[in-house]
Amino acid sequence: MRKFIVHNFGCRATQADGVAIEGMLRARGMQPAESSSDAQFVIINSCTVTAAADEDVRQAVRRAHRENPEAKILVTGCYAQRAPEELAVLPGVAWVAGNSHKHMIPALLDGTEAVEDTSYHGQIYVSDITASHSFLTAAVEDSMLDRTRPNLKIQDGCSNRCSFCIIPSVRGKSRSLPPDQVIEQVRNLASRYREVVLSGINLGRWGREQGMNLRLAWLIRRLLAETGIERIRLSSVEPMDFSDDLLELMASSPRIAKHVHAPLQSGCDRVLKRMRRKYRTRHYEDRIRKARALMPDAAIGADVMTGFPGETDEEFEESRSFIASLPFTYLHVFTYSERPGTEAAALGNQVDPKVRKHRTQVLRALAAEKNLAFRQSMVGRELSVVTLGDRRSLSGNYLQVELATPRPANQIVSVRIEGLSTSGLVEAQPLRVLA
Repeated sequence: MRKFIVHNFGCRATQADGVAIEGMLRARGMQPAESSSDAQFVIINSCTVTAAADEDVRQAVRRAHRENPEAKILVTGCYAQRAPEELAVLPGVAWVAGNSHKHMIPALLDGTEAVEDTSYHGQIYVSDITASHSFLTAAVEDSMLDRTRPNLKIQDGCSNRCSFCIIPSVRGKSRSLPPDQVIEQVRNLASRYREVVLSGINLGRWGREQGMNLRLAWLIRRLLAETGIERIRLSSVEPMDFSDDLLELMASSPRIAKHVHAPLQSGCDRVLKRMRRKYRTRHYEDRIRKARALMPDAAIGADVMTGFPGETDEEFEESRSFIASLPFTYLHVFTYSERPGTEAAALGNQVDPKVRKHRTQVLRALAAEKNLAFRQSMVGRELSVVTLGDRRSLSGNYLQVELATPRPANQIVSVRIEGLSTSGLVEAQPLRVLA
């Protein structure tokens, strides 16, 4: 029996692709291995969003080769799409297959099909990703949360052209999983899970491509009407895709998690313009305050970048002040990393890495303050949580809750909050009945 192992790096979309690849290989009669040392084929499903992500992938390739010099290594994913030659020369690498050729991986390992239309030499399989219409998807069980909250990728690619972002050139144009397939997938998941997370590279653009002309809110209404899933959670949605219709739907349905994540990147309009973001701070603020007015207890989060080329001390302070003024409950703070081939990488006036790091620390401290205040506001409240096994759970508004007593995983229950843990909340102990 031929054995394989898939190592995934990066975002939920990449994780979904990895699960889909595993499913295709199983269908070919291959068996998952426990580790690289016992696999004939090692698949590295790569990320390239930062220089650090690239280095993690290269280290993973070298480690797999050390552990099993006889194994054939295939590198795929975003790094493979961006710079296949860099990966092809690493020890043990037999194939490099970009995102454009992920669907051909079983044929490559089998040697049963020749792959045509390659842009490079023999072991590299990469073609123009902008012409790709392929869509790999599979529900990703969240192993960090005891496999109780599967992520379902329903959208891939991005048609935006933010100046710092490599993703459009390695993922291609925005494309969507057809609605009937989404409904079928969620129906299947609802038989095993209480909550499902809808994800994508640019989730808010689901259904917008020519020939569909649909909206995410329309899809969610169908999911509520045609599936038995108890809770739907949305991953990241671009701010201007949080329409009034979508926010009002989220607020009105108890089956939609009260959780809004809208990437900001910068709270300074001049920086947003250089980033080629499609909104300004006044637009962003309007969406966030609308969300808070409709959902007073919602988790509201954002991605924020520090150290974008040319970001002055004054611009950073403007951004920090803007962020401080909004009702965020958490932040994902990233330090700018140059990506070859992006417009931003060619800009002059790059910010000193030490300054970038310091600004990141400042915003992470602000995020911690906001998260603490949000958690404190939940003390004494009743929250709906999905149980994760043992005493762990996650609330609808995205807070970890330590349960008073162990509960089986994969239930949605109501709990009363007694206090705070280091990073979350603590359920009140049940009242004892005196004899």
